[in-house]
Amino acid sequence: MINIKPVIYKELQKVADNVTDTYPDDWENFPVVIFLEEQNKPGEWYDEKERKSNIRYKVDIFDKDSTSSLAVEIDKIFASLGLRRTDCQDVPDPSHLRHKLMRFEGIVDLDSELVYQYRMEKDR
Repeated sequence: MINIKPVIYKELQKVADNVTDTYPDDWENFPVVIFLEEQNKPGEWYDEKERKSNIRYKVDIFDKDSTSSLAVEIDKIFASLGLRRTDCQDVPDPSHLRHKLMRFEGIVDLDSELVYQYRMEKDR
């Protein structure tokens, strides 16, 4: 298993001040960026050891105005870490805030820390 949450947190703080991996206490300072590790499961085992981990992160962006420019910056961050964006969508929110949901995935080699990608459905 690998933990890259501290790296992601540090990078997200470069583009937004209100970043958290829990439900935010601060709903006064926008934008609000919530990132969660949705999956971190063994991808390959050999020699009785986990060699690769499949990881997926979810990012929610909330703002009073547009979330698009921040979403582009967040996409660049995850791409620089080798994680592919697998989803990005606007989500209706009862608070009337703008809400963008994004997901990023990759397969991390635990020895080299290189990140591989799943084959996308249209790549097959």
